[in-house]
Amino acid sequence: IRTRLAEKAVLEQADAQGWAQRPEVARQTRAATEQIVFRDYLRSVSEVPADYPSAAELQQAYDAGKANWQTPPLYRVSQLFLGVNDPQNLESVRKQAAELSKKAQASPGEFAALATQYSQDRASAERGGDTGLQPLQQLVPEVRGAVARLKVGAVSDPVQSAAGFHVIKLTEQQPARTATLDELRDQLTQALRAQRQEQIAQAYLDGMLNTATLSIDGAELNKVLETKP
Repeated sequence: IRTRLAEKAVLEQADAQGWAQRPEVARQTRAATEQIVFRDYLRSVSEVPADYPSAAELQQAYDAGKANWQTPPLYRVSQLFLGVNDPQNLESVRKQAAELSKKAQASPGEFAALATQYSQDRASAERGGDTGLQPLQQLVPEVRGAVARLKVGAVSDPVQSAAGFHVIKLTEQQPARTATLDELRDQLTQALRAQRQEQIAQAYLDGMLNTATLSIDGAELNKVLETKP
């Protein structure tokens, strides 16, 4: 609010001095106004019909790009994280992580309770350590390797990263697959509508450049181009 009030005060001062009437400011104002009018008017004459795309057009676009709709394998990982804030505590934290790992390996069903109690990643600890479904590439590199070797339901030995120690449980794995049309419906619809609007706008501009509707004086056009910086 303070910034907006300051801007308003500056504009009022400039207006009192007739700043908007200065030739260079007036030229910029006209150019900006022309661009606003041009874009807004062009948008109004290139509106896409509300019923576009049809179900058949959506299906066609989906089929044509099917090779691009692949989703990578997804992994649902739970973690118990112990941070190392002081290098002097490294070995004690390593020992604690090893003890918790052994407990979880002996009773995988207790992992969520252990994570809730001991994990220092509070966001996931509140969900029993669950970090959600995600591709391997979104995981910390050290954790990524451990997850790739785990079977669903198994718990890892402690994994050390720059931040501390992670005890990992793989709770779910989904193989790579092709996303369905229903999953992509909104995304495809928006993309097709944007593409169609561009096509309509271009067709409108091409029509305006038709010699039957717009006469261009070549000599005058060259003069304009020669004066451009």
